[in-house]
Amino acid sequence: MNFIGNLIWLIFGGLAAALGYVVGGFILCITIIGIPFGMQCFKIAGLVLWPFGKKVISNSNSGGCLSLLFNIIWIFTGGLYTAFVHIIFGALLFITIIGIPFAKQHFKLAEISLTPFGKSVV
Repeated sequence: MNFIGNLIWLIFGGLAAALGYVVGGFILCITIIGIPFGMQCFKIAGLVLWPFGKKVISNSNSGGCLSLLFNIIWIFTGGLYTAFVHIIFGALLFITIIGIPFAKQHFKLAEISLTPFGKSVV
């Protein structure tokens, strides 16, 4: 069932969203300072590409203060906007019965796109 959900997700916008995260990751990786943020974009792109059957968990070795600082920088430089967009799409999809599984995926993506440092996808 996850394969069918992922296939529908991929056809109706998942590929475009993942490409957006990949392009953003490449742009961030051009500078040395942006490499950690670019790597988080690649992690989110992998989740956006195939979200069904995956889970976002917090790492026990989350990096401490550096992870917190990077999350704060991430929030103020686009993470809040990205999470808000995922919440809006999730709310719109939740209105229809057939869209509920896709809405749940958007809410999962909102969580990781708000604070990606210290989280991993399994």
